[in-house]
Amino acid sequence: MDRTAIQALIRTKLRDYAMYLALVLIMLVFSILTGGSFISSRNIANLLNQTGYIAVLAVGMTLIIVIRHIDLSVGFLSGFLGAVAAVLLTRFQVPVWLTIVIVLALGAVAGFITGAPVALLGIPAFVSSLAGWLIYRGALMLVTAATGTIIIPNETFNEIGNGFIPDLFASTQFLPGLHKTTLLIGIVVIGLSILAQILDRKRKLEYNFEVLPVPVDIGKAVFLTGVIAYITWILAGYNGLSWTFVIMILVVVVFDFLARKTVLGRHIFAVGGNPEAAELSGINVKKITLFVFSSMGLLSGLSGILFTARLKSASPQAGTLFELDAIAACYIGGVSAAGGIGSITGSLVGALVYMSLMNGMNLLGTDISLQYVIRGLVLVGAVIFDVVSRKRRA
Repeated sequence: MDRTAIQALIRTKLRDYAMYLALVLIMLVFSILTGGSFISSRNIANLLNQTGYIAVLAVGMTLIIVIRHIDLSVGFLSGFLGAVAAVLLTRFQVPVWLTIVIVLALGAVAGFITGAPVALLGIPAFVSSLAGWLIYRGALMLVTAATGTIIIPNETFNEIGNGFIPDLFASTQFLPGLHKTTLLIGIVVIGLSILAQILDRKRKLEYNFEVLPVPVDIGKAVFLTGVIAYITWILAGYNGLSWTFVIMILVVVVFDFLARKTVLGRHIFAVGGNPEAAELSGINVKKITLFVFSSMGLLSGLSGILFTARLKSASPQAGTLFELDAIAACYIGGVSAAGGIGSITGSLVGALVYMSLMNGMNLLGTDISLQYVIRGLVLVGAVIFDVVSRKRRA
């Protein structure tokens, strides 16, 4: 591959790597400005827990935007389902596991209802989901009208949002003061990520796809390994991995596999690329649309569980602006506003970038009005970057 081809390939990959570099830059800047407080073990753990419920929403929103739609209802749907969980636990004494199943099922049904007018009647998703936004906002107020904020005393449920995985090697004297199970998980993840990159490169070479030069691929692997190792070390110095973080990563892994490695995932991106062509090729666009909206509803229920468990309560304001945060995370993470392009891992990084900005500005005591301005500028910048990148590729 000549130098020109290599430069062109790197430019096409720029969108994929830009957010990783932006995340590192943001962490460095806020670490300096806060005197190291931003990168402290306690704050990083808090940041990941804050990111959890938005990242889960962003995963579902990624698929929604990929198929050229939008879902404005997910914020208050998340808050409403969190309140449903609180009512089930406190008023009806429903077991935690059954509460979770009920909430997730209700979320999937709600998503299906939002998507049905879009898929079956051709109603714009903006209108259908805006109706859902209003309905779930009212439903949340009705559920919490009698008592206001509903306090949840169930410690098992609250551990989902505030607890940490147990250290299976706590009794050993090796590396005292560190969460050794977290360290072990970090080492395994590093190994799997390196193996995945090697296999991906090998597969591309077998099919004569273009690949980055070996030094660039090695540099990418070293960079990713360093980031994972550093975050693992920081978390191990606190309480280890939180359950929220574990759930968030599991959701990302499952939906990333679905999007990249399954026929269903290829159909979703085909619909996003060109719905008419997808229909003519035999793909059932209506079923794909219903599936994507239903999965968005299910993830809204999970987001509501994480948020409610984190606060140990459900309030009438729960879910406010969650949908906008999730949409922003998707666009920042590389999902194209034109549809058909995006990745689950990219949206996760976008959520981390977005929440890191909020967390860092809060630590600096930045005025809330200025925070909204900065968040808006970052979102506009991400969309402009996407448009410019697509024009250059064209």
